[in-house]
Amino acid sequence: MGKTTSSASFSAGLALRGYKTIVIDFDVGLRNLDLIMGCERRVVYDFINVVQGDANLKQALIKDKNTENLFILPASQTRDKDALTQSGVEKVLEDLKKMGFEYIVCDSPAGIESGALMAAYFADDAIIVTNPEISSVRDSDRILGILSSKSKRAIEGLEPIKEFLLITRYNPKRVINGEMLSISDIEDILRIDLAGVIPESESVLHASNQGLPAIHLNETPVSIAYNDLVSRYLGESIPMKFTEYEKPSFIKRLFGGR
Repeated sequence: MGKTTSSASFSAGLALRGYKTIVIDFDVGLRNLDLIMGCERRVVYDFINVVQGDANLKQALIKDKNTENLFILPASQTRDKDALTQSGVEKVLEDLKKMGFEYIVCDSPAGIESGALMAAYFADDAIIVTNPEISSVRDSDRILGILSSKSKRAIEGLEPIKEFLLITRYNPKRVINGEMLSISDIEDILRIDLAGVIPESESVLHASNQGLPAIHLNETPVSIAYNDLVSRYLGESIPMKFTEYEKPSFIKRLFGGR
């Protein structure tokens, strides 16, 4: 569970609150977003087709079947990763603004390949998605370095990108056992505002396999956590949940609960 899962749920959460939202897959060559959003069979044209002028946005945009106000712009599975050009991406983003989109969510690939650099370059806000493992946190630290030095805002001396930390696959019991980093460990390394903690859950994988963003798993801890993330991003003050280990009750232990 990582960036694409979170991009799907975050964009759906914004749309559920009435904002006209689009989520763009910047992971050229892999193209996972349309699978998680359950629209892979409806892809005709993709992000690269639009950038290169082979199709227009209206032809390439896919309307989400679960949420009003939500659209998907899928990545190409077959094109070269360098097919995204800065001028081409900028034109697509400007055209989307003209179409009335209030939020443009860019699903950045892992690492620092061209798709990630392009998404970082045009960002106004950045949600840094990390797992409680040192390799993931180190990758996030590198992305923060790119945002502060190679983004359009940094190069042009504009107001810095607003950065938010999202920790996924968090399991407080495994933290106590020393199997994963704690929230404070991650905050000490990255030093940005914590916006959300998504608990470790097998239900996320089941939802992804069904083509359903996890935020739609109503009343589950994962859905609640993603909804809280969206609320905090929009400026609401909500206490963090699912961050402390709760010992199972005697009855639960008796019946095999963990």
